[in-house]
Amino acid sequence: MSGHTNAPSSYRNRDQIAIERALISVSDKTGLLELAAALKADGVEIVSTGSTAATIRAAGYDVTDVAAVTGFPESLDGRVKTLHPGVHAGILADLRLETHEAQLDELGIKAFQLVVVNLYPFVETVESGAEPADVIEQIDIGGPALVRASAKNHANVAIVVDPANYGEIIEAVATGGSTLKLRQKLASLAFEHTADYDLSVSAWFTENVYDQWQDDTEELGEDVAFSTIDDDDEEESTFPTGLGIEVTRDAILRYGENSHQAAALYVGEGGRGIAQAKQLHGKEMSYNNYVDADAAVRAAFDFSEPAVAIVKHANPCGIAIAKPNAPDAIASAHLRAHACDPISAFGGVIAANRVVTLGMAETISEIFTEVLVAPGFEPAAVELLTKKKNIRLLELPADFERSSLELHQISGGLLVQETDSFEGFSSDGWTLVAGPEVDAATRADLEFAWKSCRSVKSNAILLAHAGASVGVGMGQVNRVDSCHLAVSRAGERAEGSVAASDAFFPFADGLEVLLDAGIAAVVQPGGSVRDPEVIAAATAAGVSMYFTGERHFFH
Repeated sequence: MSGHTNAPSSYRNRDQIAIERALISVSDKTGLLELAAALKADGVEIVSTGSTAATIRAAGYDVTDVAAVTGFPESLDGRVKTLHPGVHAGILADLRLETHEAQLDELGIKAFQLVVVNLYPFVETVESGAEPADVIEQIDIGGPALVRASAKNHANVAIVVDPANYGEIIEAVATGGSTLKLRQKLASLAFEHTADYDLSVSAWFTENVYDQWQDDTEELGEDVAFSTIDDDDEEESTFPTGLGIEVTRDAILRYGENSHQAAALYVGEGGRGIAQAKQLHGKEMSYNNYVDADAAVRAAFDFSEPAVAIVKHANPCGIAIAKPNAPDAIASAHLRAHACDPISAFGGVIAANRVVTLGMAETISEIFTEVLVAPGFEPAAVELLTKKKNIRLLELPADFERSSLELHQISGGLLVQETDSFEGFSSDGWTLVAGPEVDAATRADLEFAWKSCRSVKSNAILLAHAGASVGVGMGQVNRVDSCHLAVSRAGERAEGSVAASDAFFPFADGLEVLLDAGIAAVVQPGGSVRDPEVIAAATAAGVSMYFTGERHFFH
């Protein structure tokens, strides 16, 4: 590790530090003149750059140009202004140490006690649709260096990156100087500011520069040394070496998964998901509400048809679709989803992939429901449901979109994977391995069951009939138990239903539970070393079975 070796006992105590000299360089001029007025009123020397200096000077306040400090003119269209020892030594000197104070005297450099910097408007330039060359010009270099240097040396320097904190500095000037507690707070905000800024730059580069390089490379063909991108490179392009995750705290939640756990909601820059949903009614959302609502949306939006999913503890207890031209299709889908497991649906979370109609609202109003989330609500539906004080109504963003990547935190890091989706789904690639080809209605039920099964925690078994789940076995540590649970939940409805399994049957015993219950057909990935005996069991029962060649684990 680098750094000075002086023991802490050699430090001179510095809590409140009078502000005698300030460096100000801001792109956002909000509150600038009020701050300058307060500083000049207290006799503070202001050193400034470019347009910031011009603005302060035009208001009638004395200001020292940074070039007078560095002895070097601002150059390269303003790219080089403050990157000079005359500036950075004055910021980084640790004046708790006599040796640092002596070195400043020897070099003829004066210390700064206040640095006010905010960075070039990179994000705003990107959002304006500017050309890449103009965006790149808004990547600040000197600004982050000033911010980080000041924040590192917060024992001696107060760093301000947000006009919202000018008031605290004005008060500090008037009361004798900045306190260590204030400087520590401002340093924390400063490091957060530069981290967010760098993440924005990194994300833009990944999307607009690296990906463009890949596209250009692929277009060049095999006539150049680096010709085409191989499979490994394609994976690396999906998963860059650095992952910029830019999120902002949106709300402090009442508590987390349990009442003894603190929790907060963070929203992603440009996100268009459940975190950005507009709450129309009800108590504030809880941690578990968000988890269940996201799971319900995941299930309902797997379908292009009008669909409703009811979720409890992140697992579906009912999923159903309706024909688009059916009268009040979304209300019908809800009734049929609820019928799967009315007991578990009590206190559940409901997601619809269509606007909630009055008809759907009338049914829901009779059932205790924690959250109802949908892309929209008929005014009459809102009027009715808002009479129920406990139900939370969430309206998804108009441009709702699920992320193409999923993140899962583990100790010490993150797992990242592509989202499991049914984009371009077709059952045409399935292989019939037992029994006769099924009719169109049964095949449609198998497709529904296969899609629905994806949203059920593994090991997952889902029984379905006529576009609705009738029994769900979820989250068991062996597939046989999941089969028993699905059959138990379905009861008499298991007879004649179809079954979907999210992964292969390792033995025939799980399938035999379903066969004994009277299922008419089954779809599963296949791929077990014991596939022959599983196929033999289906064949002996005269039940059609399809292999998909893919699985849909959900942990």
